[in-house]
Amino acid sequence: MIQRPNRTEAGLPSDFLWGFATASYQIEGAPTADGRLPSTWDTFANTPGKVSDGTNGDVACDSYNRTAEDIALLKSLGAKAYRFSIAWPRIIPLGGRNDPVSQAGIDHYVKFVDDLIAADITPVVTLFHWDLPDALDKRYGGLLNKDEFVPDFLRYARVMFEALKGKVPYWITFNEPFCSSGLGYGIGKHAPGRTSDRSVNPVGDSSTEPWLAGHSILCAHGAAVQLYRSEYKPQHGGEIGITLNGDYGYPWDPSNPRDVEAVERKLEFAISWFADPIYHGQYPDSMRKQLGDRLPTFTDAEIKSIKGSNDFYGMNHYCSHFIKSLEPAPASKDDIEGNLECHFFDINNNPVGEETQSPWLRPNAPGFRHLLNWLSNRYNHPKILVTEFGTSIKNENDLKYPEILDDEFRCEYFRTYIRAMSEAVAQDGVNVFGALCWSLMDNFEWSEGYETRFGVCYVDYEGGQKRYPKKSAQETRELFEQYIGKV
Repeated sequence: MIQRPNRTEAGLPSDFLWGFATASYQIEGAPTADGRLPSTWDTFANTPGKVSDGTNGDVACDSYNRTAEDIALLKSLGAKAYRFSIAWPRIIPLGGRNDPVSQAGIDHYVKFVDDLIAADITPVVTLFHWDLPDALDKRYGGLLNKDEFVPDFLRYARVMFEALKGKVPYWITFNEPFCSSGLGYGIGKHAPGRTSDRSVNPVGDSSTEPWLAGHSILCAHGAAVQLYRSEYKPQHGGEIGITLNGDYGYPWDPSNPRDVEAVERKLEFAISWFADPIYHGQYPDSMRKQLGDRLPTFTDAEIKSIKGSNDFYGMNHYCSHFIKSLEPAPASKDDIEGNLECHFFDINNNPVGEETQSPWLRPNAPGFRHLLNWLSNRYNHPKILVTEFGTSIKNENDLKYPEILDDEFRCEYFRTYIRAMSEAVAQDGVNVFGALCWSLMDNFEWSEGYETRFGVCYVDYEGGQKRYPKKSAQETRELFEQYIGKV
């Protein structure tokens, strides 16, 4: 039984948009259907040792062939919105601005959006959720070559804006550029896996490449937003933004001023790396101080297109950490976090949250509210769409059906996190207009493979990818029904 929120304590507006989210490579499968060619994630996942359980996204949830089933599932769960991503290699298999377009790939997504709308489900469309056409990585280094990448992404964006004009109220250019840049070119944990660590990859320079990749993403984002606003928004409406990820941080030792200061620096390296140029027109001072001339500079034209390029702020958030400063020692030239360490326990051995299957995730609902306020204060109270939040469960994959459907740990996560978000709206005045739970279904969890499950629906990978709603699927619906309309 869900306790009703006090009207004055917690609540969400009556038009609040809620639903679920997924990403193309994590669920679609069908790696060669309709002319699709490999992405960098196909190449990375098929490289031995890169995915913990040795799997890949060749089948995943088979969602490319099950769009009707997925929409019926969303409808049965009461979802008002669905965030999904388009696979660039399905639209322009070779990726480039002069390469052939796959009409069959375009038609697939057009029909999918039409079917969502017919089911009264709002489509939230992400253009880039990490699956860069592998041909572009091999042709010119992908994200490392801004002058080539930006026009190629702009052409891809134009193709999709044109195909879906008037049908998509919320566009997202890039998902979590910190991960594409920092994990893909810094520590080598994500595609394309480049890093200075030669035990991980034979090529890469962590001291420069993450910052070059991030700069390319920002410039491509600004160019795509400028295109949408000038050629599509005036006639067809719709809003466009970028989704940034970030964990909240508490000082490892609250009595140590260096740890207190490091919390802010952690947020700046993770979030403000991309948000500051968009909202303030420049990289944060802490990054410029640490990185010097390794951090690229913007041209006047780039600043003009990037600054102010968010109609809404897409927020991905899962957890919190304790932050310990590594100063006064100088930062490693390969550091991507801000010369600090992230811990699950503070100086007194207090945990930030309970252990999950994900080595990076421990839930802490108060941190969600704190981060919502931090974003609101730093960026002048933007409209916020929470584009992902959710949790894995320790050893969930070891459970059998139907026991695996009783995901009480995930239910409690959503109870505490949705309430924290509702309090941020009702008490703190944060402008959150929607929230999308990660994820609609269990899927390919990147370098963690299929061992880690995040879905509110169980996917039976060995039984033909059939979906079964877990307890959390109904719980999220009831939670939003309880909180929506209370402010």
